Amino acid sequence: MLLRYSTTGARDPVTSALHIILGRKLFLDAMQVVRWKTASTSTIEPYIRYAASFAGYGFYGDVISESEKYRWMGPKRYDYVGTKIFLKHRSYEAEVMFEEAESENSKASLHTRSKTWPFRNTTRSEKILCRANCKICNSKVGWNSASTTLNPCPEKTRWCRTKGRFLSIGAAVMSNRNERAPDGLVVDAHLSDGFLHLILIKDCSRPKYLWHLTELAKRGGEPLNFEFVEYHKTRAFTFTSFGEESVWNLDGEIFEAHQLSAQVLRGLIPLFASGPEI
Repeated sequence: MLLRYSTTGARDPVTSALHIILGRKLFLDAMQVVRWKTASTSTIEPYIRYAASFAGYGFYGDVISESEKYRWMGPKRYDYVGTKIFLKHRSYEAEVMFEEAESENSKASLHTRSKTWPFRNTTRSEKILCRANCKICNSKVGWNSASTTLNPCPEKTRWCRTKGRFLSIGAAVMSNRNERAPDGLVVDAHLSDGFLHLILIKDCSRPKYLWHLTELAKRGGEPLNFEFVEYHKTRAFTFTSFGEESVWNLDGEIFEAHQLSAQVLRGLIPLFASGPEI
């Protein structure tokens, strides 16, 4: 559902069928996730998985793990378990390192949208949203959709580090628009621009976290504009947990990892779609 809504702007299968009949095709980014260690005492044994839309730890991992006990409830189990996990308000200590890229044109940092609140440096009208025949997604800079491999990084890059207690850690490949988040996790995320959207929710009070979730649930909201939210646009990141651990949620599948790395693969997945019209 997330993939269909984010790539066509519609939820019905008829729209998807029409794209197949008309031969409309685009290429989607994917995230390659490498688990290096399952637990702190484990030996290093690399294990590779892929995610097409989202990878989440903490709140997201706890919800998907706990919901396995209530499969008999159907989709409603996510509402029930989500409320339950929210009330428990667990946070996890972790270290995240991410690659900071600089724009080749402006040499300005492409990451950051969090250090102060409210964040007003980028208004909604200034954001370039991903739509059908998106120029950003169709650009040929640094990649070839006919033979997609690891995304080369011609720009100068440096790695940044952040460590602390987090309620959740999320990495979005696309906007992930859905009924509960009409604008998605990141409203200006693109389907094939070669970037991940790293969202770190620092430990905060329940009311503040609820405020963030409320902004996420409404159209035109600003869920990233809080002092306890770090947002980074990046091509790759690493993760290491400390102490009590949660699990990762990779496109709805449980993935245990004490230490992992992730990077975006630009245009890896061909799909019959043209991008959202609205």
